Amino acid sequence: MVLVAHGDERPIWLMYETMNYIHQHFGSDYDWFYIMQDDTYAQAEQVKALVTHLSINQDVYLGRAEEFIGGDEQARYCHGGFGYLLSRSLLLKLHPHLDSCRNEILSVRPDEWLGRCIIDFLGISCISQLQGQHYHTYELAKNAEPEKEEEEEFQAALAVHPVSDMTLMYRLHKHFSRIQLERAYQEIQELQMQIRNLTSLTPAGEAGLTWPVGINAPFLPKTRFEVISWDYFTEQHLFSCPDGSPKCELSGASKADVSDIIESALEQLNSRYQPSLRFSKRQLLNGYRRFDPTRGMEYTLDLLLEAVTQKGHSHVLVKRVSLVRPLSKVEIIPMPYVTEATRVQLVLPLTVQDLDFVANFLDMYAMNTLDTHDNALLTLLFIYHPYDAQRVSQVDVFAGVKTMVGELEKRYAEVKIPWISVKTEVPSQVKLMDIVSKKHPVDTLFFLASVWTEINMEFLNRCRMNTISNWQVFFPVHFQEFNPALVYRGEQTASSSTDFLRDGHFDRHSFAEACFYNSDYMTARTKLAADILDRDEVLEGMEVFDVFLHYSGLHLFRAVEPGLVQKYALRSCNPRLSEELYHRCVLSNLEGLASRSHLAMALFEQEQANST
Repeated sequence: MVLVAHGDERPIWLMYETMNYIHQHFGSDYDWFYIMQDDTYAQAEQVKALVTHLSINQDVYLGRAEEFIGGDEQARYCHGGFGYLLSRSLLLKLHPHLDSCRNEILSVRPDEWLGRCIIDFLGISCISQLQGQHYHTYELAKNAEPEKEEEEEFQAALAVHPVSDMTLMYRLHKHFSRIQLERAYQEIQELQMQIRNLTSLTPAGEAGLTWPVGINAPFLPKTRFEVISWDYFTEQHLFSCPDGSPKCELSGASKADVSDIIESALEQLNSRYQPSLRFSKRQLLNGYRRFDPTRGMEYTLDLLLEAVTQKGHSHVLVKRVSLVRPLSKVEIIPMPYVTEATRVQLVLPLTVQDLDFVANFLDMYAMNTLDTHDNALLTLLFIYHPYDAQRVSQVDVFAGVKTMVGELEKRYAEVKIPWISVKTEVPSQVKLMDIVSKKHPVDTLFFLASVWTEINMEFLNRCRMNTISNWQVFFPVHFQEFNPALVYRGEQTASSSTDFLRDGHFDRHSFAEACFYNSDYMTARTKLAADILDRDEVLEGMEVFDVFLHYSGLHLFRAVEPGLVQKYALRSCNPRLSEELYHRCVLSNLEGLASRSHLAMALFEQEQANST
């Protein structure tokens, strides 16, 4: 909400300044303007629905039409207490005459002054209906009780006036919200009835009717690997935990979700069986839930209930209920505008174990960025073990890589590929990024890559578009190809385009690739430093992803990236890193071997060979 002070308490001057301000700041952005007083209650959604049925090209002055005192009987002004609508076209035509109106028209009430200004200079009078749309209002009596107002005029009102205090404003909002909710439920029931009636005329007949009526049917898996699993829960514990543990305490949003769904189940049961029976919950025996991306969150509850009859007799029974929390209306989230012209600074950390893969990385970099003149630079980060660092003058383990870099710089005269040498036993991603960050400007867009990454223009453009300074960082999930020895078992590797992204998986355990701006990293890193005081053991257990997750207020965009395809390679997992990072690396290696079907076939063939 924007609060604007005009610095003048005279009502007419306030209205004059308000109209000028609206024209200056919003005149080119909006089609409709709604002006109301602070003692007016307006149903914003209903007003919005009304203007969607009106033409934006007309000069509209719509509200509760009132007669001028002692004036022309034909002319009307819109009463300010009940709010009124102005179209953009009317505002544009009125603006040049506002100074004349201020100097020539005398009035005590600002709404009368504005109405007289519009009539005198534009010849337009206030109206209460236009193109079949009525602007309904209701004048609230003193000491009125909104909950007891049953007049049709009140129920249909878009604006109510006067609202004397804040509590009354909330009571009105609650009352009208309940009316809108009841109308929505009524519309849902009518639509469901129409769907039931039409289903019998479809080829599938009544068998094609889904539950709940009007909601998409559940997802039907084609193979056993596509089956969506159910998560088991009770009122105290969840048996499918985010960290992989078998049992964890139900808390936070999950606890609120379970409480809400149990309460909804009881409401539905009581609404269906009352007044014959009234149910109360004794205990949740079993709870199951799963997320179906085609329809929403599904629940199955086994409830221990106490049923009480009208005569007071009670009986304990177990009842299974099924519920669906459907996916709601999709909203478009506004995002800052970005372009694909931003320069990307690639950062490639290298250890001795990575030497076999560097040549392929540099070849792909040259072919997809240097040959295409993509706006992307490369910085190499040589990570020396302390033992290798002592012998670097005699034997440089990265000498071959430096030779390849020199050959690239000769081939592309305008290209320089700098490198940074670091000595450490534990190549912490955060520590390495600290060194690189200090050597680049704050507006640098980094792409933190791995040696198995195959750089291409398609991904670099997505890196630019998905990374927004001071707003969002991007952590792509690369596609990891399976071990060809297990997948093809001696057969020729399929290379047709139809097999793209087939024999592999998206490696959700890897956070090696990341796109972010240096300024965002420096801000988050400063907060981290203040929290942990740069204790090495803490930094060794963190990745750049953890820094942004815990120490920045930015959006973290984590999504599968088909443009990042990595050939199979057995990663070297450093046991000096934290237990979580080491465990994640091992899992990445294991899950990257092959699919379940390929592993099963390999075991079967091995058993067959052993038996013979």
